[in-house]
Amino acid sequence: MAYTLSGIRLPTVRTACISNRSSIHCERKNVNSLLVRKDSSPRKIFAVKSSHDSDSSSTATASEKILVPGSEADLSSSSVDLVETPVAISENAQVFQEVAGTSVAEDNRIHGEQNNVSSELVNSDNKVDDEQHLVPVQVMNSDGKVGCVEMSAPLETRESDGQSEAKTRSIPPPGTGQRIYEIDPMLNGFRNHLDYRYEHYKKMCELIDKYEGGLEAFSRGYEKFGFNRSATGITYREWVPGAKWAALIGDFNNWNPNADVMTRNEFGVWEIFLPNNADGSPPIPHGSRVKIRMDTPSGIKDSIPAWIKFSVQAPSEIPYNGIYYDPPEEEKYVFKHPQPKRPKSLRIYESHVGMSGMEPMINTYANFRDDVLPRIKKLGYNAVQIMAIQEHSYYASFGYHVTNFFAPSSRFGTPDDLKSLIDKAHELGLLVLMDIVHSHASNNVLDGLNMFDGTDSHYFHSGARGYHWMWDSRLFNYGHWEVLRFLLSNARWWLEEYKFDGFRFDGVTSMMYTHHGLQVEFTGNYNEYFGLATDVDAVVYLMLVNDLIHGLFPDAVAIGEDVSGMPTFCIPVQDGGIGFDYRLHMAIADKWIEVLQKKDENWNMGDIVHTLINRRWLENCVAYAESHDQALVGDKTIAFWLMDKDMYDFMALDIPSTPVIDRGIALHKMIRLITMGLGGEGYLNFMGNEFGHPEWIDFPRGDQHLPDGRIIPGNNNSFDKCRRRFDLGDAEYLRYHGMQEFDQAMQHLEEKYGFMTLGHQYISRKDEGDKIIVFERGDLVFVFNFHWNNSYSDYRIGCLKPGKYKVVLDSDDKLFGGFGRIDHRAEYFTSDGWYDDRPHSFMVYAPCRTAVVYALTED
Repeated sequence: MAYTLSGIRLPTVRTACISNRSSIHCERKNVNSLLVRKDSSPRKIFAVKSSHDSDSSSTATASEKILVPGSEADLSSSSVDLVETPVAISENAQVFQEVAGTSVAEDNRIHGEQNNVSSELVNSDNKVDDEQHLVPVQVMNSDGKVGCVEMSAPLETRESDGQSEAKTRSIPPPGTGQRIYEIDPMLNGFRNHLDYRYEHYKKMCELIDKYEGGLEAFSRGYEKFGFNRSATGITYREWVPGAKWAALIGDFNNWNPNADVMTRNEFGVWEIFLPNNADGSPPIPHGSRVKIRMDTPSGIKDSIPAWIKFSVQAPSEIPYNGIYYDPPEEEKYVFKHPQPKRPKSLRIYESHVGMSGMEPMINTYANFRDDVLPRIKKLGYNAVQIMAIQEHSYYASFGYHVTNFFAPSSRFGTPDDLKSLIDKAHELGLLVLMDIVHSHASNNVLDGLNMFDGTDSHYFHSGARGYHWMWDSRLFNYGHWEVLRFLLSNARWWLEEYKFDGFRFDGVTSMMYTHHGLQVEFTGNYNEYFGLATDVDAVVYLMLVNDLIHGLFPDAVAIGEDVSGMPTFCIPVQDGGIGFDYRLHMAIADKWIEVLQKKDENWNMGDIVHTLINRRWLENCVAYAESHDQALVGDKTIAFWLMDKDMYDFMALDIPSTPVIDRGIALHKMIRLITMGLGGEGYLNFMGNEFGHPEWIDFPRGDQHLPDGRIIPGNNNSFDKCRRRFDLGDAEYLRYHGMQEFDQAMQHLEEKYGFMTLGHQYISRKDEGDKIIVFERGDLVFVFNFHWNNSYSDYRIGCLKPGKYKVVLDSDDKLFGGFGRIDHRAEYFTSDGWYDDRPHSFMVYAPCRTAVVYALTED
């Protein structure tokens, strides 16, 4: 029996492999204040999958090529920080010279044979071919040292509507790394650590320049490793130093381990060249299954190639299959639309393709493209952040237990389907950000990198340091040369091949500290950031990847998920920082959960404001009231905290409301607006939360059998709660619709006035008695009355600029499910004289539980 997708056949092949799938792990990440936080509250749920013992696939038979399994329906519609001495660096340097491709001669050999792309870039006149990749050159700093590579006038050309775009891209050389001390004088007390960190970064740049021809060339590892096709055949390479013997097996050679035995070089790189067939066709057909069989210290094992570009799980099978994905030119998706320019302020719609449909099923890239992207555009967001793109064998991990780092998840469609989705987003003017996971990897030994060469120290730290006990996953060794190549190339791959517009890096706190932020209370004391627990190798990797992103893709966005408040996080690398554009302001969501557990009269206006504005100078933040964390089963969204079970019975407009519903809808809007108004330079919302989605997310999962005999019950692998009911927000007869309309109006207000990124911000009133907060952002004046009962007439508020003001957003508007107590025709004229430390003021009506935004008008 065969399962089809667009003419591709997938045979049903049973194996002897046994998997013990595990359910959602109820421990979550620590989320702390970005600057000062005294408590530790774990937030993110991570699902886990038990490790598998590898089993050979010798029982598999020859078959036709495959792409995506499914029904017959067409799916197309560290180094230790301060105490480490230069000796440790020199030891690393020795390792660097002994790994694959580090010597110039070896690199030339690898690139020169089998017609590799890189070797064809320069013609006999040493000129760069017009349509080839660019030749990297080394650049001298002012002090005469060789810096990170800069490209020689590269041109990235893309046809769009008959127009050709050209853009120069270069990776800047290291700077002095000293400006951080001007930006934050408190860092002067930690110069030894920070200067050591920067010297380590510069040393890595020099080594990459020396042995790889620069960061630009180093980050194209996918042109050297994995499968690469040339005019004469296919070359496959894999770094597997622990293997004693290796062979490439698959449908193309009837899974015969003796047919295509690989050879090993002195650096642990195994390779094989397969010449084209006699008729000129490729030796491995597009869509066919492939694996590498190895004799390792742990025995004979079959593995999916580490650099595989696509992998699928056949129906009724447990393991995934690596897929040789190289469609004919006429079948490859061609991007038609240019990538949008990076906006001044980001309004991000966080999403998950698989659970983006309204039916209890796994949604597709195509459906997301056609149904969800237009919705995001209409709501007024300018960026979509997509989770769970990298292939993960356990669906309930929410995409955070990655098994195949270069492969887009086959559950949702093909790689070309994903490209079509991204191209459509670009047509709509939306940036597409990828939730990338470089902080850890699945511990699945059958489908992923764990124990790939039969040892636990291949891509990861060995022993306890290489295992994250809360996430049940493996931790990368960022000090290893080939790990750097793999991860840097991975970041570039998604930007280059799929035209993603940037990343949200997951779990950065876990990367930067050897304790991973677990059971640690970050109070803001700088000793917590620059001590023995700092993983300098990981921080240097983040500096390198940000160099790569901003050098080769100047408009790309880099957002880091850091709960610790690491100083220098969003300062450019050349100034001594880590180089992110934004930090996720994760303390805000925790603060709202804390506040919502209190009675209204105990809400502290000053405390709320302090949390919202608690971020470092010159470090941009993405604010959110709630993300996917709070939507997961076992947690509660803001809407649920506010309205709970009443949401199931009293959201229809033809049914009388209740005090709980009235309070919940009012505060839901106010919380989101004040978070956007004060919380940062960017804003994020998880899909469905804009209208107060009434259900949590519960991924399909079975019972989890723990080693101690306990059983954590699953949900019978149900998809019922793994979807989004967008119809509720669209239904004009439901109160959800008013909440959605308000979120849309909020996004369009920011689009018109750009208040999140305007320099002027001033908080003029935090009145604990009146429960009033008044602040200015740009030329807008925001007035929040959190009082549960008191409405105030002729309430005077201060402002910076004189003139006439008008209402531009009113949470009490009947369109938004309010009571319509504000007259939008009214005009507000300022009076001179200081009030609340402002030079001017005007009088307003401030109804209870209402937020109103006033704009200066010239008419």
